[in-house]
Amino acid sequence: MPFLGKEIILEREDIKELLGLPLPELILMADKVRREFLAPKVELCNIMNAKSGACSEDCKFCAQSGRHKTGAPAYSLKDKSEIIQAAKRAKEIGAERFDIVTSGDNLSKEELKIVCAAIAEITGRVGIKMCASLGALNDDDFRRLKQAGLSRYHHNIETSPGYFPNIVSTHTFQDRVNTIRAAKSTGLEVCSGGIIGMGETMEDRIEMALCLKELDVDSVPLNVLVPIKGTPFENVTPLSCEETIRTIAIFRIILQDKVIKIAAGRESILKDFQAMAFMAGANGMLIGGYLTIRGREVAEDRKLVEEVEALWKK
Repeated sequence: MPFLGKEIILEREDIKELLGLPLPELILMADKVRREFLAPKVELCNIMNAKSGACSEDCKFCAQSGRHKTGAPAYSLKDKSEIIQAAKRAKEIGAERFDIVTSGDNLSKEELKIVCAAIAEITGRVGIKMCASLGALNDDDFRRLKQAGLSRYHHNIETSPGYFPNIVSTHTFQDRVNTIRAAKSTGLEVCSGGIIGMGETMEDRIEMALCLKELDVDSVPLNVLVPIKGTPFENVTPLSCEETIRTIAIFRIILQDKVIKIAAGRESILKDFQAMAFMAGANGMLIGGYLTIRGREVAEDRKLVEEVEALWKK
């Protein structure tokens, strides 16, 4: 896999060879790619569950689907003041990005108006980069969000095109792609990744990474499935730490200069090996918890980030 300046010549045969490499060798290769393409800095993001539960979609992994009995909280869209306060807390804990997340396939016009007003005020008064994950919006919606101050839209593809029908039937993989392209067409950055450990193969993960590369997304969150009681995936065997680290490394080698963020599942799967994810190519992290799952203490995460960045600069 030769380096040519700032470009890596990467063919499908090269990617297949990665699957057989010993893990230490793969980690070294991924770290070399990160050093070649990226600054020694961890991007920190915080998310707010601004509208929860009662979703009409049937995603098998999700606690918020109205089709699953998980006991997840259900509430309507938070008001503007609550969203602004959450953004202030995100900045206080060291996040450089704040993401407003809502359950469901889309928002009503009135809900979108509230979100846009919150984004405008946060951008003007709080001073944190704004992201949002609001479902399958249209071009006009994205233009309104961008005018309000949104910089990045989050919309996961979840898995590979071939495996997607195994996790959701109420919308298609192409629907996801269409939303990503609509967001990009209005000039927004896009954050898109998915979940590993849902029964897919490593080849599926490679196809997922190649799709994200083709879509030219800016940031890639990698979640590791946390089986939730009441969902169809409640009895799925969790991924091993080794396979999770191997997946992160392969994503870095394929995606090269993109932000790769470790997200839900990092605490329960990686445990004491979270720093290894950064040695294997990750350069971003969600802090302060997830939608329906508690995260680690912020102070612990900040200490980890400081130590990782110090190692990167040596």
